[in-house]
Amino acid sequence: MINYLQAFHFSESDLDYLEELGYRTDYIDFLRTVYFTGSVRAMKEGEVAFGDAPILRIEAPLIEAQLIETALLNIVNYQTLIATKASRIKQVVGGEQPVSELGTRRAHEFDAALWGTRATYIGGFSSTSNVRAGKRFDLPTSGTHAHSYVQAYQNEYIAFHRYAKSHSNCVSLVDTYDTIKSGVPTAIKVAKELGNNINFEGIRIDSGDLAYLSKEARKLLDQAGFFDTKIYASNDLDEYTIMNLRAQGAKIDAWGVGTKAITAFDQPALGSVYKLVSIEDENGQLRDTIKLSASPEKVTTPGLKKVFRIINNHTKKAEGDYIALANEQPEKEGKLHMFHPVHTHIGKFVTHFTAKDLHENIIDRGTLAYECPHVQEIQSYAEEQLNLLWEEYKRSLNPAEYPVNLSQACWDNKMKNIEKAKKHSQKPVPL
Repeated sequence: MINYLQAFHFSESDLDYLEELGYRTDYIDFLRTVYFTGSVRAMKEGEVAFGDAPILRIEAPLIEAQLIETALLNIVNYQTLIATKASRIKQVVGGEQPVSELGTRRAHEFDAALWGTRATYIGGFSSTSNVRAGKRFDLPTSGTHAHSYVQAYQNEYIAFHRYAKSHSNCVSLVDTYDTIKSGVPTAIKVAKELGNNINFEGIRIDSGDLAYLSKEARKLLDQAGFFDTKIYASNDLDEYTIMNLRAQGAKIDAWGVGTKAITAFDQPALGSVYKLVSIEDENGQLRDTIKLSASPEKVTTPGLKKVFRIINNHTKKAEGDYIALANEQPEKEGKLHMFHPVHTHIGKFVTHFTAKDLHENIIDRGTLAYECPHVQEIQSYAEEQLNLLWEEYKRSLNPAEYPVNLSQACWDNKMKNIEKAKKHSQKPVPL
């Protein structure tokens, strides 16, 4: 997003094309002068974001804010979606076992594979088979040989032997023909022959009944004395399949996840929106704006806002997010009333808390005001923020609803603008 906004400008080629489409010359001349001169306040990358809480706030001339809308939604929606899916998978796997991203071939497009890989790393994955992404973002890379490598030799023994001699940290793909009768025994034979010349790091199983095959493979490896050799599993894995495999006692030490992560298979789109909430009038005064809807959850919340994460000082866990007007600061003393923005009878009072402002200055009137961290730091930050949440909010099946609440002033302002908009909409329109 930062790169896009800093480079935002129409090239002469862009303008020539717009002229071909019939846009007026004076408008083309105006676009030639347009750069992004606005300000951005946003959640840090790696922050845990919930529905209804603004991820970022743009303050800019209206035409600039409008022109960047589609690109910002594309950037934020896709990468947030993939990082979220990766995080859900990693939450199920846990902290000890690595998860490698293997989805480049199944990604929706070449750049989607690149940026999606980065997002999976932020979400908690350990490495990627996408070497281009590894180079671009300084990510750890990992991978094994393909089935075609074994097929090319028509002999697993020769294939494994030559691969092991050229890759001292050797992981053999054992399911080209028959995992238990051929693949694992052959990998063991090669490892014994080469002995200390290689590190028989692991085997990979990419098809079949992963629970059964991993248990049988573990028996063979242990019987041969390879107790430290790991079993890697892949084959259309996601958090639900991994949960089931673990429930069945699968002997899997590391996971390769591709299609289901890089495409966010079960929810292939994220519906974040970009809404006008305030505009400067001819007198230089801000006027709040609102969009009404028959669906209460789709009514926008007007005005410039902040988002605070309310953290209990005793438990060190998040009590919920608190959306306030830009000029508000939650009082640290006394009680903070947090209530549901639609079902207002649902709420609670919080005491002894810390209010963390989730928005930081990213761009200030066109100038970068933020030092972009390395992706490893972003991953660590994301893990820290997830640890602020109770497990009930993070479970894969039927998670509890995390509270995202409005301040009293923010809610009052919303009600006032709803009434004002309703009155305006009821005025007869002259024909």
